[in-house]
Amino acid sequence: MNNILKSVFISIFPVIALYYAIDSIVHLINHSVSYRYIGRLILASTIATFFLFLFIKPVARTDSNLKKHTISIAVGLLISLIFGGAIEQDIYGSLPSIGLFLGWVLYIKWYSTFEDRKKNTMLKIGSYLPELELQNIEKKRINTSKFIGNPSIFLFYRGNWCPLCMAQIKEIASQYKELEKRNVNIIFISPQSHGHTKSLAEKFNLNLNFLVDHKNKVAKQLHILSKNGLPMGFQTLGYDSDTVMPTVLITNSEGKIIFADLTNNYRVRPEPETFLKIIDTYTSK
Repeated sequence: MNNILKSVFISIFPVIALYYAIDSIVHLINHSVSYRYIGRLILASTIATFFLFLFIKPVARTDSNLKKHTISIAVGLLISLIFGGAIEQDIYGSLPSIGLFLGWVLYIKWYSTFEDRKKNTMLKIGSYLPELELQNIEKKRINTSKFIGNPSIFLFYRGNWCPLCMAQIKEIASQYKELEKRNVNIIFISPQSHGHTKSLAEKFNLNLNFLVDHKNKVAKQLHILSKNGLPMGFQTLGYDSDTVMPTVLITNSEGKIIFADLTNNYRVRPEPETFLKIIDTYTSK
């Protein structure tokens, strides 16, 4: 139920913010200047543009509390409450601003976070990655034992719909030459359809492994399933409601895990330099 609520929330909240941003602009154009609407415009437009730019100019990570955006949103709320409510003698008129602020807090503290993933003992550093059965874009079975013999980076991503995942994959692909020198296997794994995976693979003319976790079989095996983790409505684009929690594993040539990033926040992900550093540290031993 919690994930269903999150799914609905993330689909509705940005739309509500966009509505109030437009409504504030219209009001300020057609009526006298109002501190309440100025504050609401600052607040709502900050929220709306954050989500808009995630898709226009994707980033692979953010800070956990989105400090710059949160400061702007807090300023908008204060203007709406202190100046708007007091001067216009209508504190109830600031309720939309209060609602948007609370929605932002929910986004940061509730929606963005996962359960305590430290409980996942299967993917601890020093453990061997179990045999995993995946599929390539031609629906042929691929076992992860194929990659033993060289270090491997396994990146589990939510799907083409996730802008942070796409930015992270692009970062790793940009390091391809350096990783190739080190004979590193690069494996991207998602529960999305073979068609979506094929369209992503075709964007990169590199020896990368884009694999499909059909029906989240591997995600369940590794306890990294995000049930009902897809934003509501994205099912119409051909994605399944269940997805995977963003996860990065690096194994050595024997299949032993030497790095595991099980982030508790989908916006907080390792820097790309981390992977080269981990691999170089391992190979120098």
